[in-house]
Amino acid sequence: MTQAKDDQTIKFYANEAEAYTTRGEPANRRHLRTFMARLPMGARVLELGCGAGQDSEAMLASGFDVMPTDGTPEIAAAAAKRLRRPVKVLLFEDIDDQDSYDGVWANACLLHVPRPQLPSIVRRVHAALKPGGVFYASFKAGQAEGRDRFGRYYNYPSPEWLAQAYGTERWSALEIGRETGSGYDGQPTDWLHAVATKAG
Repeated sequence: MTQAKDDQTIKFYANEAEAYTTRGEPANRRHLRTFMARLPMGARVLELGCGAGQDSEAMLASGFDVMPTDGTPEIAAAAAKRLRRPVKVLLFEDIDDQDSYDGVWANACLLHVPRPQLPSIVRRVHAALKPGGVFYASFKAGQAEGRDRFGRYYNYPSPEWLAQAYGTERWSALEIGRETGSGYDGQPTDWLHAVATKAG
């Protein structure tokens, strides 16, 4: 498989690791609460692209068995300091678990996967989930891939394109919601929030 990462984007996060991880970004509370409510008590959760670690921190505090990961070593190191536990450096194309997790949390990270590779990454996440497992991911909405003012790559999907990339036949349910928010650049952004449930 062609690599599912963009080197220019990885370089940005490596160079900006301290600023990015110390900006006091709160946990994604509303969507995180909804995600956690769908999981069994003490569920095993894989977090992809954990950033500063705030979402893993909230899940750990709620009693979940969380494996935080990030694809940028500098970011993973900063999150490990916050969480006081190892944070695995994991690229999306290296996900190789099978039926291992009750949930996969991927807040604002899979949006950097090049469009041609996103379906194969979703398949890897699907394989890593236990039957009935829940997969949350968020994306900046759009119609065509591109870069922001920092040079970061985004796949900018529409809801229709994203549903096709997920492969609706793989999931017992796929919900894609849309709302307005912002990001690291402070600009108004249309976000897509996808929640998929693996057939049990």
